[in-house]
Amino acid sequence: MIAKEWLNNAHGVMNKIEETQMENIRKAAMIMADSIEKERWVHTFGCGHATLPIQDIYPRIGGFVGFHPMLELPLTFFTNITNGMSVQNFVFLEKVEGYGTEIMKGYRFHKDDCFWIFSHTGINPVNIDIALKVKEMGNKLIVFGSAAEAEGKKSRHSSGKTLFDLADVLVDSCVPAQDASVPLKNHFDKVGPVSTMAFVTATWMTVLTAAEILADRGVKLYIHPSHNVPGDTTAQERLQSCLTEYKKRINGV
Repeated sequence: MIAKEWLNNAHGVMNKIEETQMENIRKAAMIMADSIEKERWVHTFGCGHATLPIQDIYPRIGGFVGFHPMLELPLTFFTNITNGMSVQNFVFLEKVEGYGTEIMKGYRFHKDDCFWIFSHTGINPVNIDIALKVKEMGNKLIVFGSAAEAEGKKSRHSSGKTLFDLADVLVDSCVPAQDASVPLKNHFDKVGPVSTMAFVTATWMTVLTAAEILADRGVKLYIHPSHNVPGDTTAQERLQSCLTEYKKRINGV
């Protein structure tokens, strides 16, 4: 049963993250906690399915204020698949050198911000553009991706650097280079990717570690509550306090 085979593969990746990445997860969380304690941002970026962990960090139930998603619509939106905003457009755009540099011009950054980039392969120019700008500004850069599997892969950026080369802290997602993990009878390509599951696993391990560090320091977190639990009469009030705090920080006031 190939569903079980995928599940075993997913368990294997999660176990490997636990066995090999805890030290770097804590290092990443410490950098994030330092930024959030100063009421600054952890700016998050990715392309394609590497945007899914970003969308799961904040805003969502159990997340907290301090994470700012930098989601570029042409690099995230696959609803159409073909025609406008298509997968084909995305595959082209993520390889366009200079695009990431232009994306960065649309934001205002601070010396105490840090950056968190997700990429399975680490070789495409748009991510590397952004990473190079982060390094130029002197901010800390955290990168999550399949670093060991990508070793020796040639960068598509003129700098010759991969995203993994530029990281201050690198967390390996422990995913096979091919991503899809299960052979299918009578087919060449495998099915059942595991990178999204790995990213979300490592992401929440990191976010929770940052939360623990901040709570130990006595920092108040604005945690996004569920407003669907019967009998919780203050959920809407707590939700509003999160959104108010987010708005205050994003406006720089």
